[in-house]
Amino acid sequence: MATRPGLKLSATTPAQRRTLVAAALGWMLDAFDAMLYALVLTHIMRDLGMSKATGGLLNTLTLLASGIGGVTFGFIADRIGRKRALIVSILTYSLCSFASGLSRSVLTLAIFRFILGLGMGGEWNTGATLVAETWPTELRAKAIAIVQSSWAVGYAFAALVAGVVLEYADWRMVFFVGLLPALVVFWIQKGVPESEMWIEQHHGHSSQRPAAADHRRPARFAHIFKPPFLKPTLSLLLLNFFGMFAWWGLFTWIPPYLSLPVQQGGRGFGTMGTTTLLVVLNLAGMLPGYASFGWVADLVGRRRSFLLYTLAAAVSVPFYALAQSPISLLLLGAVVAFFGTGFFSGSGIVGSEIFPTGIRARALGFTYNGARAMSSIAPFAIGRVGQAKGLSSAFYLCAVSFLLAGFAATQLPETRGKHLQ
Repeated sequence: MATRPGLKLSATTPAQRRTLVAAALGWMLDAFDAMLYALVLTHIMRDLGMSKATGGLLNTLTLLASGIGGVTFGFIADRIGRKRALIVSILTYSLCSFASGLSRSVLTLAIFRFILGLGMGGEWNTGATLVAETWPTELRAKAIAIVQSSWAVGYAFAALVAGVVLEYADWRMVFFVGLLPALVVFWIQKGVPESEMWIEQHHGHSSQRPAAADHRRPARFAHIFKPPFLKPTLSLLLLNFFGMFAWWGLFTWIPPYLSLPVQQGGRGFGTMGTTTLLVVLNLAGMLPGYASFGWVADLVGRRRSFLLYTLAAAVSVPFYALAQSPISLLLLGAVVAFFGTGFFSGSGIVGSEIFPTGIRARALGFTYNGARAMSSIAPFAIGRVGQAKGLSSAFYLCAVSFLLAGFAATQLPETRGKHLQ
């Protein structure tokens, strides 16, 4: 089938646009609930008597759970459908965000954050798979980049909510606001269609026509560990792992880094100063970084785009760690956020183009959220190094990790223009 490079977003159907909105909303609200913890971490550390290492460990548990949730929800999405799995994942992380505000000890908070991570991990691959299977080949990269960019909107929204609520209430009330994303599931249930590709695959196996459906029989999940999938599976997994180690190491600790006193290794900004820097970092850095990757990937190819973004992030992180003035932290933070988050849009793009329909959600769940579980050590490791050497020094580890992500990207196949199977 010939591609149509001139095809525009406006040429899509209302059903396709609703799937895009649903996936983007789910990912935006995932970011909102997930990042509330980092935004109130200094307050929790004070009230519950946690050290930096313990504070990082709790986020490590959340990320570990997200890996488990991503793989688990991948199986669920391949079994019961993309839309239903998306709904369950949103409900899981919303309810547990609310429950986090009820915590009276580090243990109960850790339990709620772990369960939240299960839903957080499940949302990404179900939403990305739903969009990949419903949007045309020519627009797939841009659509998934739009979905990924909604993370920045959710993070910025969380920063605003936390900044305002903390002026009038405590950190518990911030978590209570995290229940609001659950409301979006009513619209998803009523207004968002299921993936036709999944329906065809699913009904093809349950129908009375086994011979006709045989050519659509999906590979087993174990096939991603065999040729021809083994090398791209491991390459994508490692790209995501090193990228996420750097990302979670940075962005779990940037809010405390900005707000902690200078004598404790921070930059000493007040609540609203930190909020302003974080909102700019998201809207001027992460958002265009995520969104631009789809266009860049269509222009120069998937692999070259990965290299461009990860290497630029590796170079810019050390300069951010050395910055002290508000203007330099703002400008360099936006650069780090642009390149250091933008390349994650490519994971859903390339993963969707590598793996067939029958195992797509599970494969995306493994390579993305499995990597997130592997990178779960990052908040703890950066917190531990930050406690001993200072957070500025700890951020250099993140720069090295971005470099390793770039190397892993060189081992990926080029999939630009590939039609889904």
